[in-house]
Amino acid sequence: MDYANYLGYCLHVPNSTTENHSQDPNTASLEILTQGQERFIALWGDMGARWGVPRSMTELHAMLYIVGESMNTDEIMKKLSISRGNASMTLRTLLDWGIVTRTHKRDDRKDYYTAEQDVWKLFSTVARARKRRELEPLASTLQALANTLKGVDTSEVVAQRKRLESMLEFIVQFDGISERFLSMGGSSIEVFAKLLGTGNATQK
Repeated sequence: MDYANYLGYCLHVPNSTTENHSQDPNTASLEILTQGQERFIALWGDMGARWGVPRSMTELHAMLYIVGESMNTDEIMKKLSISRGNASMTLRTLLDWGIVTRTHKRDDRKDYYTAEQDVWKLFSTVARARKRRELEPLASTLQALANTLKGVDTSEVVAQRKRLESMLEFIVQFDGISERFLSMGGSSIEVFAKLLGTGNATQK
């Protein structure tokens, strides 16, 4: 699926001002804005579900990102029609991932939440969080499994240990490459595009 075209389709909304000339331009503009936000939130929720991320988490983050302003828990609950417990638990997870920050406003005791707006920083934060939670424990477990087979010299055990060590070597190398890629910042996208020969296409 071409997610770029799909995203464009999902965010496209009819021009209400041309369909209803009597409608207040401000009202029509607000409707277009709201519909676009709702479609983006739904799209992000669908993509998150395919990646194994809870829909409530991706939808809440998508809402904070697309709105671009800080919101308190009550506003989030109303916008997404979710319970306070769901909102609080999801916000804690997003805070832990580092893609949402907690802020405060003067003369207001409520906590407000803002999503990271820098797309590259958002991507790299999520990638590092998933790497820390998934890739590093996997490498550690593979190393432990390989160690348990050391000292046994039967052909079957040696072959199995080599398979484990081969997988471990790949994961360690992949981890190093991904970390180098992330540490380069947004410029790494341009480098990667040039390596694939797509640099000129993206600039047209």
